[in-house]
Parts: sequence; structure tokens; C-alpha cells
Amino acid sequence: MAMTYPIKSGFGKVGVLMGGPSEERQISLRSAAAVCESLKQQGLDVVPLDITTDDAVSNAALIRSSMIDCAFVVLHGRFGEDGTIQQILEDLQIPYTGSGVEASRRAMDKVVSQEMFLRAGLRVPEYVNVSRSAFERGAVVKVPFALPWVVKPSRQGSSIGLSIIDSPDGLGAAIRLALETDDTAVVQQYIRGRELTVAILEGKPLPVIEIVTTRRFFDYEAKYQNGFTKYIAPALLDATAASLVQEAAIAAHRALGCTGYSRVDIILGEDRVPYILELNNIPGLTQTSLLPKAARCAGIDFNQLCIRMLGSIYEKK
Repeated sequence: MAMTYPIKSGFGKVGVLMGGPSEERQISLRSAAAVCESLKQQGLDVVPLDITTDDAVSNAALIRSSMIDCAFVVLHGRFGEDGTIQQILEDLQIPYTGSGVEASRRAMDKVVSQEMFLRAGLRVPEYVNVSRSAFERGAVVKVPFALPWVVKPSRQGSSIGLSIIDSPDGLGAAIRLALETDDTAVVQQYIRGRELTVAILEGKPLPVIEIVTTRRFFDYEAKYQNGFTKYIAPALLDATAASLVQEAAIAAHRALGCTGYSRVDIILGEDRVPYILELNNIPGLTQTSLLPKAARCAGIDFNQLCIRMLGSIYEKK
């Protein structure tokens, strides 16, 4: 049964943290605008807080001066999803939505999260890591699995800096691109299969969504521009496969110690095995975002979703 919350009195003044200094700033602003509008419609006292710098002291001062009682974090990417803003809010003793500091750090770092998924008995694509220092020294990158390869930054979202290559000749350029926004690149096995995503809300999986794109992979344009991607919600899976994918998603959520909500991206391989790609601890909330689509499949409209996400401030307590 879903938790219920007193709409006007239960949360006090709600600060919606938006923007941020990462490459995903514009997506964050779009998500946050939708959240602000929803919460205001429902009678909450909402204070938009635009985060424009990664300076901890400046942001702490901004948040403190706003006199908010709790924070709805809608910051995507670096600084928002990696535990940094969460630590600032912890230091200010302001309750906030979503996962805590350590879970956020784990989720943002693909190297750490994949190791934890493996430890929990989950399947992930084979991978190797490449540090900036080793790459700049000219170290030979040995990839012990077959092409194609997926190359991406370890700590980045929205498919920024991601490449798929079919020849070893393209490896160097792909790693350089990934290292433009991070100190570590991940070279990952390309898994052929169906691209799925499972949102978690209040510790339970929502219906599975399948992503079908006309582009080679679900890149930035496919995610945020109309016409490139079709979403099948709910996915056309038999009951056994759907249950298997949902169980893998909730296991990934728990493996990282996440609370409140998340979204887990999965490839259901041709062998019918779910491979965990990554976990997004602050999923998008734009018109094309996947968490709201999954919620609608479960009979949860956007206003209800925002209130239930806001209620995650109590889950950590």
C-alpha cells in the first residue's frame, strides 16, 4: 500500500533544487519546472533554488538563506547525483528526496556500481576501466571480449560521452571522448537484446518499459528529442520475463543502498538474461521521461508521483 502524506502541513516549505553545474543542467531545469508546477497546484509552499556552481560554501549559504524545511532534489549528473548536494543537505540537517550520500556516490560511479551489482549476484556486461593517467601515459588498453564495444565515462548521465565502436581502430578516439568529462572511461561489452527500464518507487518496481529507438543506441538526442524513440509502456513481455527483469531492478536498487526511488536500465539479452547497465538515482521528470511513463502504467498520475517522491524524505528517517 502506498504511503500517504498530509499535503499542506506535512512538508512545510519545499525547496526544489534545480539546474546544477553539470552537462545535464538544461534537462534538470525542465524536470524541475514540471515538479514546481505540480507541487504548487497541490497547495505546497514551493521555493525554486537554481544551483549554478559546484562551490559547497556558496550552495550551503543559498540553501540556508531560503529557510526551506525539506528539499526536492532534481539535479541530474555531477554534483546532483553523486552525493555532493546530499552531503550539503545532511550538514544543514535538511531532509531531502531520494537516496542518501553513499548510495548516490555508488550509483553515479559505473565502476563502483557494477562491482556491487556483481557482488549481489546480478549480471552486468563484461567491462574494463581506463584511467586518464594511464591513457595519457600511452598504456595499451586490452579488451578481452568481442566487438562491438560501448565506451562511456564512469560518472556521467544522459549518454553524454558515450560511443559504440565496431573496430579496435576507434577505441582511442572513443576513450578520449569519454575522458573529456571524467577521469575514468569504461569499455563495456555490447549486449544484443531488448532495451528495458524499470523504475522503482517506494521500494517496489513499476511496470517495465521497452525503449525502441531509430538510432543505434539510446543517446542524448534519442532521449530528449521527439521522433527518434518509441516507448512501449508496459513492455510486451511474458509474465516470467517481466518478473525476472523487475526482480533484477529491485535487487540493483537494494545492492547500492538506494531509498525512495530510482530507475534501472537493463538489456534483456538474447539468452533471456537481464544485464544491468546502470542505475539512475535521480531520474528525469520531463515530458518524455521514463519514470512518469512507468507511473502512469501503474495508475499514478504526475501529481501523485511528485507527492510520493517527496515522501521519500521520511523513508531515510
